[in-house]
Amino acid sequence: MNSILILTYPLNILLMFAFPILLAFYLTRKFKLGWRLWWIGAGTFVISQLGHIPFNIMLSRLFQVGMLEVPQGFNQLLFNAILFGLSAGIWEEGTRYATYRWWAKDARTWHKAILMGTGHGGIEAIILGFLALIAFLQLFALRDTDLSQQIPADQLELVQNQVVAYWSAPWFTSMLGAIERVFAIIAQISLSVLVLQIFQRGHIRWLVLAIGWHAFIDALAIYILSIWGANLTEAVLFFITLINLALIFILRSPEPDPLSASEPLPLTRDRSSFNIQDVDPTSETLEQTRYNS
Repeated sequence: MNSILILTYPLNILLMFAFPILLAFYLTRKFKLGWRLWWIGAGTFVISQLGHIPFNIMLSRLFQVGMLEVPQGFNQLLFNAILFGLSAGIWEEGTRYATYRWWAKDARTWHKAILMGTGHGGIEAIILGFLALIAFLQLFALRDTDLSQQIPADQLELVQNQVVAYWSAPWFTSMLGAIERVFAIIAQISLSVLVLQIFQRGHIRWLVLAIGWHAFIDALAIYILSIWGANLTEAVLFFITLINLALIFILRSPEPDPLSASEPLPLTRDRSSFNIQDVDPTSETLEQTRYNS
């Protein structure tokens, strides 16, 4: 077993927590927006999964019992990748659109979209970090134990294989979780900026584009991971991340001037707009200036 993994697995988990939190601190201070929109973005992800996860379970069950079948001519893996990628795109981008429209009604600028996307991807990284921590603690406890005394016989071989695979992985493989979370947060930021265009440009086609782009990324990752493994998947996602970064900055829009939004312009008076005439101070004109009593 690879002893360095005792250090690299915890480091990977630490980075899964640290990167989204540090990024959030940096952006909230840089943009001077506070944490409200970050938490709204985080809530958007959680709400989307309340529908997304049960939907995927139900969909898988329908295929298992034969109520749904893979269309003829489709490869099973390719079909699954497209189907579940599309499911993720619809649920997450649909929920993101609803958040912009009914929850974060004031989020109509590039900076605010960035912060919401950071919250969306950040809370996902933190949740997955907790799951990785639980897995590490469980597999660390099983590392040097006699599994036959703890695991039922019908599950013993499966668990043994999992323990051996976990503790025999190359050290760089143990760090892929943190790397993937960086890529995922950047993807969520780009998708947040894409959905913002609906409200800046006034056309729903941006939602269709966001759903399609999200579905493509997920489907591509599922397909490559199943055939060529995690290392090539992360290499491909690196190039996808470069595209996401380009999208973020291509769609950048000027921020409104805070003075023009919060303070009225000072009134100016043009002397030429008043008809001022010189009047001789005669006894008659002086009499006209007196208050009537």
